[in-house]
Amino acid sequence: MTLLIISPDYASHLFPLATLGTAWREAGERVVVASGPATAEIVAAFGFERVHLQLGRGSNPGTIRAEEQPTGEDDALRGFFDATRRGMVETLTFQAEARSSDLLWNPVEVARAVQLIVAEVQPDHVIVDHLAFSARLALISAGIRHADVVLGHPSALPVGAEVYGFPPEWPLAFAPDTDDLGALRAICESVRDAFTTQWNDALRVLDPAATPSADAFMESGDILLLNYPAELHSAARGELLPAHAFLGSAVRQEAADGEVDAWLATDSDLPIVYVSFGSFLSVRGDVLARVAEALRTLEVRVAVATGATDPSELGPIPDSWLVRAFLPQVTLLERSVLAVSHGGNNSVTEAMTSGVPLLLLPFSTDQFAGAAAVEAAGFGLALAPNTVTADELRVAMAELLALDGGARRSLDRLSSSLRGGAGPKRAYAALRAVPAEL
Repeated sequence: MTLLIISPDYASHLFPLATLGTAWREAGERVVVASGPATAEIVAAFGFERVHLQLGRGSNPGTIRAEEQPTGEDDALRGFFDATRRGMVETLTFQAEARSSDLLWNPVEVARAVQLIVAEVQPDHVIVDHLAFSARLALISAGIRHADVVLGHPSALPVGAEVYGFPPEWPLAFAPDTDDLGALRAICESVRDAFTTQWNDALRVLDPAATPSADAFMESGDILLLNYPAELHSAARGELLPAHAFLGSAVRQEAADGEVDAWLATDSDLPIVYVSFGSFLSVRGDVLARVAEALRTLEVRVAVATGATDPSELGPIPDSWLVRAFLPQVTLLERSVLAVSHGGNNSVTEAMTSGVPLLLLPFSTDQFAGAAAVEAAGFGLALAPNTVTADELRVAMAELLALDGGARRSLDRLSSSLRGGAGPKRAYAALRAVPAEL
């Protein structure tokens, strides 16, 4: 049996997708990953075969910097970063307007490349990143059975009256202006219609007999795999989803890191707080600096993954802190009592697996809906990154460090259900129940 994984050339996407593939590897089956060169080392570390596939202009082996991107993509990244400084509606508007170049890059050319890869690999099962729209066009137009994986809040696949790019829920600390929200929704609807036209134009070239889509953002594979805990999702919304399985999480195993292991082994009774804004938002050194200011007043040890931010921007760094551009997140979450994050899917699902409450500072896309879900479950708090003060951060941190009672017990139960490679096992079972017909 052979599994083909189709992933964008981004570490944050490939890590969970490749982790799902470990269930096939453990069953003694072949796993092939189609992705770009930036993530080749990640594929090799998992012990999988790799075939070349470029799904977009950009790439990210772990930390993304605008100056390392191709011409055009560099300016797009700088525009995105600038938008996050202006506000949430401005960020979501920027992302909506960039959607076609981000998500449907050279659709016919990419689709034909994907179809050639499928013909060469001859997989029994295919899983593809839900946001790899050009690749999914290839599979749909050729009638290749597949599962697509949502690596984010489930609202990445809109249902009912939802519109892609418009958050269905907001955390309590966010109160966007009604007129601004109306304008944002109108932009998202316009982008949806234009994107669907592009999808249908490419689909017509690939399969002239295909039925056009009414909303390309609502298209999904033969089965939908949601890398997200069902416990954080509305049961009523779940009834609107197509055939699906909630995987919970896809937590990778990390290689030993001598410096981190030595830091963790330090004789100290102080609790550990882990801080990371992920591959993209680590550029927001101004917010990281406020987080560091708040943490310096608490009796904790701190591990900070600074990413694209120069550590000097954080201010004075206590001797007991561990500060590096990149840190093994899974390893550190296992020992942490609190995590401070932008609310990306990997951070949320990995923290839930380790039973770690979250202080979330969402900036963009599905981070708002994800933060609202964590907050509603009692597993964390969300604050507005551009306006929150160090004092407000400190108060929220102290509250979460003292998390107990029913919320603590519920988080521990969720953690127990997600451990032991539950996500890959659930993905393997779901695909085995839907055999491929290539």
